[in-house]
Amino acid sequence: MSLAPKHAELVQVEQRRLQALVNADVGVAEGIHADDFQLITPGGDALSKEQYLGDVASGAVDYRVWEPLDIEVHVLGDAGCVRYHSNLEIVVAGRHIDLSRYWHTDYYERRDGRWQVVWSHATEIHENRDPP
Repeated sequence: MSLAPKHAELVQVEQRRLQALVNADVGVAEGIHADDFQLITPGGDALSKEQYLGDVASGAVDYRVWEPLDIEVHVLGDAGCVRYHSNLEIVVAGRHIDLSRYWHTDYYERRDGRWQVVWSHATEIHENRDPP
């Protein structure tokens, strides 16, 4: 399946963002995250760009593996959204979280000619959960 140019571009930006976070390359991540960025973590915490990238830079958040799968994209004008599930292994505040599955939704806006993520939300997928 071939993606429209805007869709393909947004997928590339998201992949570059994830690689920067795994590599703790905050210099690259800074330009991809909007100044008013906010992350809602799987635990329900809300983090600003400064808090989130500060935690990545300090090692308080250490992404070991972040493998996106089946990225879906929706773009309308200068706004776009990516949604995908991933395999993720992370250390948060010294607590190692084994390789697990997550859903991610990231809202982007094109600002000054480049895509920047504004909102990000992650939810853990519980594979062996009994149905409600």
